[in-house]
Parts: sequence; C-alpha cells; structure tokens
Amino acid sequence: MHKLSVAPMMDWTDRHCRYFYRLMSNNVQLWTEMVTAKAILYGDKNRLLGFNACEHPLVLQLGGSEPKEMLQAAKIAQDWGYDEVNINVGCPSDRVQSGSFGACLMQTPQVVAQCVDAMRQVVDVPITVKSRIGVDDMDSYGELVNFVATVESSGCDNFVIHARKAWLKGLSPKENRSVPKLNYGWVYQIKRDFPHLVIGINGGIMDMESSLQHLEYVDSVMLGRAVYHQPYLLSEVDGLIYQQKSSILSREQVLLAFIEYMKVQHANSVPIRSMTRNILGLYHGQKNAKKFKRLLSGKTVGFEHLYEWLEYMDKNNG
Repeated sequence: MHKLSVAPMMDWTDRHCRYFYRLMSNNVQLWTEMVTAKAILYGDKNRLLGFNACEHPLVLQLGGSEPKEMLQAAKIAQDWGYDEVNINVGCPSDRVQSGSFGACLMQTPQVVAQCVDAMRQVVDVPITVKSRIGVDDMDSYGELVNFVATVESSGCDNFVIHARKAWLKGLSPKENRSVPKLNYGWVYQIKRDFPHLVIGINGGIMDMESSLQHLEYVDSVMLGRAVYHQPYLLSEVDGLIYQQKSSILSREQVLLAFIEYMKVQHANSVPIRSMTRNILGLYHGQKNAKKFKRLLSGKTVGFEHLYEWLEYMDKNNG
C-alpha cells in the first residue's frame, strides 16, 4: 500500500516534475496531471502519456464520464505501463464541468460506478476514485456515504478524498482549494464505516508530522501544493513514512542529478525553463532561497546558471 502520494496538479506535475520528485523519494506514489479520456483517445499519446521508468509507482488520473471512452483510455494507460488509473471526481473548474466530469460527478455516483465497472472489465491495474466530501448543496455525511457505497458496488476499493466540499458556482478552482472548510473528521469516519476500503486523505496537509497524524486514522495521505512549493519535504518520506533507511541526497546532489536529466531532455528540444520551473522551491526555508529563485527567474536560464549556483554553494558551505 502506498502511504503517501503527491497530488495530481494541473500544469505542474508533468513528467519532468515527477522525475525531480523521484530523486528525493524512492517510495512516494506519483500522479500525473489530469488527462481527459478524449485527449488520450484522439491526441498525441507520446506527449500525454510518456514517462520515465523511474517514476513508478505512477498513477494516471483520468477525466471523463462516458464508460466506453473511459474503458478505452484505461486500456491504453495499462498498455503504456501505468500502475493505477484514477477517476477525477474532485476538480471544480469550469472547463471540467462543461465536460460533465470532475467534482460534478459526485452528484451522479451511478455514472462513476458505471465507469469503474466498464474499466475494470478490460484492465488488471487498480481503478480508483479521487473525490471531495461533497459538492454545492450535496453537503451531508449521508450523501458522502451514499456516493462511496454506490461506487464501491462497482468494485472500487480505493478512494482518495479531499476533505473539502467543492462549490461549482461562486468559487474559482483556486478558491476551492482553500475557502471551503476542511472536515477531516468525515474522511476518518468513512474509514471507520468502510474499514475494508483503502481510504486516503487530501487537503491542507503541509508536512510529514501532519501526515503521520492522519495515518493514525486513514490508510494514505496525499500532499499537493506543499510539495510543489517545498519539494525537499520528499527527502523525509522514505525514512519517516516508510521506515526505510536510505541515504538522503543533499539539495546540491538532487540538483546535480536533475541537471544530468535536463541535459538529455534539452538535447531532445525540451526548453530548459520548462524543467527548471519545477525546482524553484528546492531551497525553500533556506537563507539563500530568494537568491536561487532569482537565478532561475531571469530572462534566460541556462545550465551555466545552475553550475554557478553549485559553485556558490560549495564556497559558502565549505
């Protein structure tokens, strides 16, 4: 069982970001950005689905509500080597709502169940669901229980629940990540009421200490923006969460390893800035954090800037 994962974050958790995260933890479960089933069926599969083998364990998050499309996309995901396929029932953005998936699917649990059933017929990898605790006026614990029970009836035994409800009208996606009040108690209660299910918790979790506290009540913890802004948090995961003794790379060792990765990618025409944007928070909380960010935020960013930084750190730490 994967006790800790990094949330799917649109425009953030691309393959370069995930490679960077894997450098700091061998065990954390990584998730893709949400990809729609239609995009997988009709789009550029290499761009949408390509990943590095070191990213395992890796989850593809799918957006969609048509069982036929979802099963086809799930089969493609399995063929590409993903370890799990997750159905997005939590995103509140207008773009997602217009496609009739994401958080609005909480209002139609039978549709989610139909998708799970169809997908499980054609793949062997786990089909899981990530949801909210409610949406709009669907805000009672009984309705959350009904959602989980209905989807479970289709064979889904693994849920990650963001402990906030979603407001589909009146709040932006950004506001939906912070304005609705957190209710961890409901997620804990779902685990008590469905002890045979794997229940993960998400929302407002900022560090390993909080993660360990949540793991006393649920099976797994998902961190999102805390990791994006403070990625070196992941260096604590293997020891604290998985009780595995492993040598922790310094920030400079992580950066050196990522530079080698970026060189290979850049040789294949990947812009350097599209990769360095993921590492801006590497020195979060350190006295030189602002200097590092400034170095990577200029008009041009090149490998020489990164080596300049490493030389600076060597002199100042020596």
